[in-house]
Amino acid sequence: MAEYLIYFNQQWVGDHTEEWFRGRGPLAAAVVDEIKAAGAYVFAGGLEEDGPVSSADATSGTLRFTDGPYVETKEWLGGLTVVDVADEETARMWAGKLAEACGWPQEVRRFGHLPQPADE
Repeated sequence: MAEYLIYFNQQWVGDHTEEWFRGRGPLAAAVVDEIKAAGAYVFAGGLEEDGPVSSADATSGTLRFTDGPYVETKEWLGGLTVVDVADEETARMWAGKLAEACGWPQEVRRFGHLPQPADE
């Protein structure tokens, strides 16, 4: 099994009416319920569009926290789902279901393996 990140940038959502968004919420929730029922659910959630953002940067050798995103960007993460599935094909299937339910594109990326600590 491998964990995959399925996510979208807020800019991919597009402009829609409040009624349109209310109609999509239950569809997306149903897909998340389906992922849970399949035993593939790890996490899912949307980010607050206007919520506080802060960054941590230690590249100068001193840890600094700042308000706002690390770099100026025209795109930012809107929401994500993490699934634990047997293969990329299954991850893509869930991404497709989420794309259809939400009405905007989803991107799929496999999580890399963390290095294992050496035995002492």
